[in-house]
Amino acid sequence: MKYNIESVENNNRPESLIDFLNYLETIKRKSVNTINGYKTDLTVFFRFMMVYRGKVNSDLIEFEEIDISKIDDEFLQSIKLRDLYAFLSFTEKYRGNSAYARARKVATLKSFFKYLQGKAKMISDNPASELESPKLDKRHPVYLTLNQSIHLLGSLEKDDKNYQRDYCILTFFLNCGMRLSELCSIRRDKIKEDTLTIIGKGNKERTVYLNEACLKALENYKKVRNDSKALPENKTFLFLSSRNSPISKRTVEVMIKKHITNAGLTDEKYTPHKLRHTAATLMYKYGNVDIRSLQSILGHENISTTQIYTHVDDDSLREAVKSNPLSKL
Repeated sequence: MKYNIESVENNNRPESLIDFLNYLETIKRKSVNTINGYKTDLTVFFRFMMVYRGKVNSDLIEFEEIDISKIDDEFLQSIKLRDLYAFLSFTEKYRGNSAYARARKVATLKSFFKYLQGKAKMISDNPASELESPKLDKRHPVYLTLNQSIHLLGSLEKDDKNYQRDYCILTFFLNCGMRLSELCSIRRDKIKEDTLTIIGKGNKERTVYLNEACLKALENYKKVRNDSKALPENKTFLFLSSRNSPISKRTVEVMIKKHITNAGLTDEKYTPHKLRHTAATLMYKYGNVDIRSLQSILGHENISTTQIYTHVDDDSLREAVKSNPLSKL
């Protein structure tokens, strides 16, 4: 007999949290990863509140085992702004959360309490309306240079049984700037000549254009791709694992780490997301791509997310300084 794990988990959550997560999925059309992030943050928050309010003895029970199902409307009504700041202090001091992790929790709390007040009508006052996010230092995206990207692609061992598949995956990442989840979910019937239709963040469909390198890598992979032992529902996926199932995100992460290490590019932690940064940076730096086009290519909802790539062109900054008429004195 199969059990619905999600239903079992829901029995241990407050109704308000279950309703909020359903709202995010059905109305706001948030991605699974986003919903899971909200779920994790709010579960930690509610467990903290149970301890903070003296509802449980943290010396007698593990934090991860605290039952939060009894949190009701009255409890939610009693939460004040000071409780939210106490929670953020707890996540920094006792859980080692960075400013970025705490900023995400602030966004979660703001969204949750806004829903409780505006949509669910469960609270009259929103304690998160004045909640401030921690100040964040601007971070430039970590990416491979053009030469490093070429070196990585050339470092793959051609006698490896997964060479063509791995080469195609890396080529797609470095040329198209896909998200990891987007790459893993590519279906063969969504490729039409030089266009690929993918489902991006928030279940939004967008078109990815395949350049010459991508088309060549794809054609070489298709020549050796063998799905004869795959289940019918798995045959539709482009990238298959050694077990003939759709390649998982974890498998791709491990594969990329292996090739990065073999290429000797270990000075930074390069992940699939860093390869996405690489594609965006190379397009902006060498392709004369305007910021709006880059936003569309990457599938960013807000232009502010894309603007981080306007700060990475060190060569143009260097030339600007050299052009100063005082530079020759």
